[in-house]
Amino acid sequence: MSTFKRTIFSNLLNIHKSKKKRKTNHNNNTHKTLKNPPHKIPNPPEEPIEEGHFSLKSCVSSKTHLIQPLGNLLLLRNQSSNIRDPGLGNLRVLFDELVLDVLGLLEPKDLAFLSIASKSFYVFCSHDPLWRNLVLRDFNGEFVFRGSWRSTYGSAFDLEKSSFSGKLVIRDFYSDYLFQSWLCASLEMKQEWLETDNIQRRGRISVEEFVRDFEEPNRPVLLSGCLEDWPALEKWDREYLIRVSGDVRFAVGPVEMKLEDYFRYADYVKEERPLYLFDPRFTDKVPALGADYEALAYFREDLFAILGRERPDHKWVIIGPQGSGSSFHVDPNSTSAWNAVIRGLKKWVMFPPEVVPPGVFPSPDGAEVACPVSIMEWFMNFYGDCKRWKRRPVECVCKAGEVVFVPNGWWHLVVNLEDSIAITQNYVSRRNLLNVLDFLKKPNASELVSGTTDRVNLYDKFKGAIEASFPGTIDELTRKAHEKMELQKKPTFWESVADARVGGFKFSFE
Repeated sequence: MSTFKRTIFSNLLNIHKSKKKRKTNHNNNTHKTLKNPPHKIPNPPEEPIEEGHFSLKSCVSSKTHLIQPLGNLLLLRNQSSNIRDPGLGNLRVLFDELVLDVLGLLEPKDLAFLSIASKSFYVFCSHDPLWRNLVLRDFNGEFVFRGSWRSTYGSAFDLEKSSFSGKLVIRDFYSDYLFQSWLCASLEMKQEWLETDNIQRRGRISVEEFVRDFEEPNRPVLLSGCLEDWPALEKWDREYLIRVSGDVRFAVGPVEMKLEDYFRYADYVKEERPLYLFDPRFTDKVPALGADYEALAYFREDLFAILGRERPDHKWVIIGPQGSGSSFHVDPNSTSAWNAVIRGLKKWVMFPPEVVPPGVFPSPDGAEVACPVSIMEWFMNFYGDCKRWKRRPVECVCKAGEVVFVPNGWWHLVVNLEDSIAITQNYVSRRNLLNVLDFLKKPNASELVSGTTDRVNLYDKFKGAIEASFPGTIDELTRKAHEKMELQKKPTFWESVADARVGGFKFSFE
């Protein structure tokens, strides 16, 4: 093996050991994905019906799947029946994740031709995330999705005439890593994951009530009956959005796509982490969409607005198929947020700032967050842990016409239960201004601040603009915050009388 190849293999092994794998972007933090131990993986269902409390999606058949979990191998008398190792040759000593990392270095034709070398290589080279990366890299968002990323790439060239011309019948291939990827893409959400609804729900409350009961104490709430005046609630279906957007391209993961192409992808996708349309410039690109809604009165005080065009990204249109969503994250720049559902259903799971969700591991400086590869994997392996916690998460299912308020600093996971369209905005009010300023002036602000090209100077710009536009506001808010802290430190009645002396006697309540 050449020195160059040894270096590649050594680096890949170090990446695997340190668990620094595929990255996904979620607002301000860099999120790293972590696979979970093999024993966490449930046995595969034999039919697309409920078995072992799990159900496959109606469009999925387990009989066509090529891979079985390692647990099934333990039930066999002949432990050598796994065809994985013989077909990999010298690569058999590598973990499955590392094999895929090596194959990810190959060009498409090399990957296609390697897939005919053996049944093992056929399985690994058919792993759809490999081809997803290639499509997104080479097609720049201009592709017609063909049901899988491998078929999508092959249909554009002559590759389908060789190794793309059909499926082999594979038996006796066992891999926890590859099986879990398929399983997470194929399972329905369990009903017990959707039953808890413990968020506070309110109808048409006043702004004063919202501030007093939710924004000031930093508590989430679901607001209903507030969007009837939004034209978007009636107009925003697939046909309307495609018509008004035309050939405009929207941000979808690392690429930009026309809505017509994205909706075609969303109709046929069956993968662990579906691409999510998440565009921060949608009102600039299609002004008609900006005219179809406006921020509710509860959220109209947005102090970042004084920065004009220099303010960080703050509003997004969000479109995604069933199973798409955002894994656990905290919203950028210590802002609060609201999320309004126009079409579909969204499952929310939220934890307060001081409670890190199970299976989530933020770095000490907050710059990176390690979490499971997919939302389904988190539910399979960690949702049950929440039942044993004293601090249970706040949960709900938000439907079309409802709005969720996400207070600053709260961890939250969101998954679409149906094809969904939503609008979300982040904002800064007087209630969280000091939190935002503290966040922006952190020593590692250049890593933490997001949505702007000038991360280092944002604190000075924002503070200066606030002092110029609202003189004395920062000082007043700081004084009130100190008074609140002192009040919280004030001893209770029982603490104050515990050491009181009456008539020369000291009363003790110990």
